[in-house]
Formats: sequence, structure tokens, C-alpha cells
Amino acid sequence: MSHFESATPSSVVRVSLPSKPPFGYDIPIGRGLRHCAGEMIAAVHKPCRALLLTDDTVEVLYADDVTASLAKIGFSVVRHVVPHGEASKSAGTLFSLLEAMAKEHMTRSDLLIALGGGVVGDLGGFASAVYQRGIPFVQIPTTLLAMVDASVGGKTAIDLEAGKNLVGAFHQPSLVICDPDCLSTLPANVFSDGMAEVIKYAFINDKVLFEALLREVHDCMEEIIRLCVEDKRALVETDETDVGARQLLNLGHTVGHAIEACSDFTISHGSAVAEGMVIITRAAVKMGICEAKTLSSLVALLVKYGLPTECPFTAEQLYAVALSDKKRAGGTITLVVPFGVADSRLVTVPVDALEGYIRAGLAED
Repeated sequence: MSHFESATPSSVVRVSLPSKPPFGYDIPIGRGLRHCAGEMIAAVHKPCRALLLTDDTVEVLYADDVTASLAKIGFSVVRHVVPHGEASKSAGTLFSLLEAMAKEHMTRSDLLIALGGGVVGDLGGFASAVYQRGIPFVQIPTTLLAMVDASVGGKTAIDLEAGKNLVGAFHQPSLVICDPDCLSTLPANVFSDGMAEVIKYAFINDKVLFEALLREVHDCMEEIIRLCVEDKRALVETDETDVGARQLLNLGHTVGHAIEACSDFTISHGSAVAEGMVIITRAAVKMGICEAKTLSSLVALLVKYGLPTECPFTAEQLYAVALSDKKRAGGTITLVVPFGVADSRLVTVPVDALEGYIRAGLAED
């Protein structure tokens, strides 16, 4: 199943992209794979100087495992640790990382390894995209959200005061190593955050995943991760730079990002996306686009996995922030609208119509 000698992933998903020599990268999924990281990375990149980027939470849990695996194969490892949380996706943190890379005399033949959740992956991916005009990087996601979504597809970014992910680049990883054992240390609310993205995939176009979510998922996380990664792989291969079908992955995100910003990022990404999915689905019901049972099915799943379904902000507040959303193109914005369970579609509307969608999605009557 795998070309890695001693590692034993339960599955390997291949992302095939002509822009990424040699035409794509692997996503091995399996318990304990962090202990084989050195061997797996050596299969795609010869041993070199490797900067291991992580945060202050993950460093204590998993950095020693990965460092030991890398050193055993011959990588020279240096760590760079950032504070956990969204605040690290900033220009200041980015430039501190770039300065650290330069002080270590890293070259284009060296490697950055992002060990952590979505924040570390976004930050490390962007740094590797711009340092010396691009060096290779590997993702080792440690949260469910990062495993099923953020680590796959090459989107990298930092935030600005005006909005989330407004400065970034498309920079595909050389390898993504998913070790579901890392999920055992996640707080319940962080696991729920990841489940928001899993539910998103089900409501985009995956009835098999939707049915699986009605059961207990903790005993089949490898399968859940594989299904989500395969869903994302299909969209990324079709639309690498997010100008067409890949935008379906933004279900709940236009309003969700606005919710995050309005809360000064005290509302987590997964919770905000959950609320955003409810708002757009309720609006679709009121506009006659989908049936009420689609909304009730969504709300039931969100509640099952400990996610919020109501938003504390007004339509005016959300609309003002959403105007900076990167999915806006001039006077229009593309929304992802559910037409039914596992049937979401792209709908382009005038920007000034967005407030009406939000208002309809917030109203309970």
C-alpha cells in the first residue's frame, strides 16, 4: 500500500498536480506515523537542514518524537516555536520566522516541516513559499481540522487587521503525514472544531460521509480522515488555484470568517464555520432553495458534535467585515449554498445582496 519501508499507513491518498514535481504528493494516514516521519520525509527529500516549526503546546507533546525520527535518518533539525493560537498568523510572527531561517543559513535545498494545527501549517507554508522565493515544506498536522482540511491543497496565509488569510500564496507541500494518534490529546472543543470541517465535506457532496457521521466516529477516525482528504483531493486536482469548483470548500466560511473577526477571534474557526453553515442554509430555506429538513439535518449533526448553531452578531456587523472577504471579485461574491444534504453549489451574487442572505440566515421567524 505504501512505498515507505517500515511505516505502515492504513491508507495513502495521492494528490496529482502538474505544478508539483514529481507531479504531486502523498498523504499517508495511519496511527503512530509521527515516529516514522524521518523515513517518510527522506523518501521525498534527501536529508538536509530541517527547520521544525511548531507551537508551544504541540512542542511538548510531539516535537521530540519527530525530531528523533528525523535525526535518526540524518536530518539536522532546528526548532522554531511560536505561541499557539490565531494571533501567530501575523506579519510579525512571519518575519521572525523568516529571520530565524536566514540566521540558520537555510538554502533552497533545505526543508521546513510544519508540526501542528492549521495556524502552524498556514504560517509555515507561507514562510516556505516566500523564503528565497520558495523552499520545500512538509505538513505534519496534529489537529483534526488540519488533517482533513488545512494541511491539504497548498493554501498558505497570514491574517491582516482587515480580515483573515488576506496575505498568502499557493505553495503545495512535498508530503502530508497524518497520525490520528495525535487526536487523543485534543481538548473536546478543538476536536469539535475539526468536526465542523468534516460536516462541511458531507454537506458539500458526500452522502457516504454524511451517513458515517450519524454513527460514532471516534472508532473510525482513519476512515473519516481518508474520506475528507479524498473529497478535498478531487477538488484541488480540478481547481488548484481556487477559481472554480474548489470554492465549494468555502461552505460556511464567508460568514464564518466574519464571525471570527467580529469576535476578535475569541470564537474559534470551527465554531464560526458551524454558525456560518447554519446561516447560509437557513437563508437557502427561506429563499426556497432547499427544504427545511436540510437545515434540521445540519443542526442535528452540529449539536451531536458539540458545535454552536446560533450567531451572536447582527447582519450589519457581519456584512461590514465580509466585504473584505477574499472570495469577493469586484462587485460580486461567490457563495456556497446548500440545495440539499450532500448537494451544495456555487452561487454568484452582487456584493450588496450578501447582507440579505445574512439577514435571512439570522432571523428565526
